[in-house]
Amino acid sequence: MSRRHLHYRRPLLATLAAFAVLAGTAAAAPAATPQASPVAATPLGALDDTYYQDALGKSGAALKSALHTIISSQTKISYSQVWDALKNTDQDPANSSNVILLYSGRSEPKSKSGGSVGQWNREHVWAKSHGDFGTATGPGTDIHHLRPEDVTVNSIRGNKDFDNGGSAVSGAPGSYTDSDSFEPRDAVKGDVARMILYMAVRYEGDDGFADLEPNDRVSNGSAPYIGRLSVLKAWSQEDPPDSFEKRRNDVIFDRYQHNRNPFIDHPEWVESIW
Repeated sequence: MSRRHLHYRRPLLATLAAFAVLAGTAAAAPAATPQASPVAATPLGALDDTYYQDALGKSGAALKSALHTIISSQTKISYSQVWDALKNTDQDPANSSNVILLYSGRSEPKSKSGGSVGQWNREHVWAKSHGDFGTATGPGTDIHHLRPEDVTVNSIRGNKDFDNGGSAVSGAPGSYTDSDSFEPRDAVKGDVARMILYMAVRYEGDDGFADLEPNDRVSNGSAPYIGRLSVLKAWSQEDPPDSFEKRRNDVIFDRYQHNRNPFIDHPEWVESIW
């Protein structure tokens, strides 16, 4: 982390420790939105007083700029380290030996990670070809938008933009796709939107990578854009952050990257910026 945010994190960790609640995993149907118990409760007031203090009271471009500065202070991990990270961030709250697959909604053994049919691999929600960042340390390894997914379903999604409609996706109930877009199941539509918008704020072209931005079209190809923004905004409103998504944000902050997805903590900032 940069020196700039060390003074934010130290008092925040002390506050979080006072609020931490140890809890066992809660039973939940994996096909639905899992209700996971956070590793440590994260009081929003504590975050606003420390982590987000430079963003409060701002809107539009000023808010986006402030958030970019805040969340750009992060610890980066390698692509190989992503495997183990996802086993923690996406752990099934009903079975600690499994992970929940993003689009499929299935609970799969952590040990089934790999690249073969029947295994799960690392899905880049912001498709890595959109900006040509590949698996480079940075956007290519940022676990705020990397999720476990069935190898075949991951291939079906490919680098398509996000939009409504299409034909049912085999192996991912409630998901649909056509030639140029992918629609995830209802339980994670908001998750997908907030991951995309996090990437658009985090990567602004000032760190050697492309300036990633959402737009309101599909078929963006290799350009550093992903759409449709209007649909993503609707998804974020229709599917607000749940306990699984909030826990994931906490785990990434506490154990791995030490930065947060601000749109999970403050969903209203989506409309304020876009």
